[in-house]
Amino acid sequence: MSLKKDKQKVLGEVFDEERIAGFLVGEAPKNTNRDFHLLERAYRSMKAESFATFVQLFLAEGHDLNSMDPDGKTLLTRISEHRQSSEYIEILKAAGAKH
Repeated sequence: MSLKKDKQKVLGEVFDEERIAGFLVGEAPKNTNRDFHLLERAYRSMKAESFATFVQLFLAEGHDLNSMDPDGKTLLTRISEHRQSSEYIEILKAAGAKH
């Protein structure tokens, strides 16, 4: 008897607004700012277009775009070190994020 994988990898998965809004739910690990955790999780999980929608929903709920990680860095500062983050950087800056 052979075992099958439960899930197949889905490439180019579509995030509708309801799915994107789901990223506003959740608790952060101990000693991590919740707003920073939500932003970082969305950044790591979404394509830029979906991330732009997330940022608007995030701000509409009153979350802090300039929240910091345990090292005192904002998400904008952290991702500025990533090679392929230019679209995300522009989204954050357009929404008012600071270094």
